[in-house]
Amino acid sequence: MSAGGGHPDLWADDAVEVRYVQPYDAHKAYVCPGCNRDIPPRTHHVVAVPHGAADLRRHWHKGCWERRRTRPPRG
Repeated sequence: MSAGGGHPDLWADDAVEVRYVQPYDAHKAYVCPGCNRDIPPRTHHVVAVPHGAADLRRHWHKGCWERRRTRPPRG
């Protein structure tokens, strides 16, 4: 649960499946929801897929994903 509104935390460890994408498997550019900066192709990053909501999957910089508790997603 989130601290403020009583709603579940979409990005909680137990609410998502996390996949680590290696540079050789990263073929497209994405925008990280943690910092709103580009993740260029050929960059190691994380894909977080909320359980039961695959359409909400997001690609994150590994560091942004690890710090999402102290610096929540922007936008």
